[in-house]
Amino acid sequence: MQIDKELLIEKALEARKMSYSPYSHFQVGAAILTESGKIYTGANIENASYGATICAERTAAVKAIFEGERLFAAIAIAGSPERTAEEDFVYSYPCGICRQFLREFALPDMAVYIKGPENEIKETTLSELLPDSFGPEHLG
Repeated sequence: MQIDKELLIEKALEARKMSYSPYSHFQVGAAILTESGKIYTGANIENASYGATICAERTAAVKAIFEGERLFAAIAIAGSPERTAEEDFVYSYPCGICRQFLREFALPDMAVYIKGPENEIKETTLSELLPDSFGPEHLG
């Protein structure tokens, strides 16, 4: 599958504008490319009860799943621009819960693109971020 990482990053940056982050002030946007070629976006949505907060990655994933998508080819993530270069990369990686949630629907070697400062993009895969992971195939 052909992946246009620049388009995915652009969609993640657009999604970041929709962030509701009054507590952390750290806006995150995500864009997921599904196997069907559709792109779904999401932003982090915080809550005064911190445990009820949902990350941008899961917001985008839930939208895709609700629309019937079951296989994800790639995700792009863009964090708040006011952070330093090192912080931008550190804080824009998906959290552990998001990594496991994405794993449920990930194609093998799902691409992960992290938007950094000055249009730098770090590239990895979900399997590199979540090695030796547990997935649906382990349940029977």
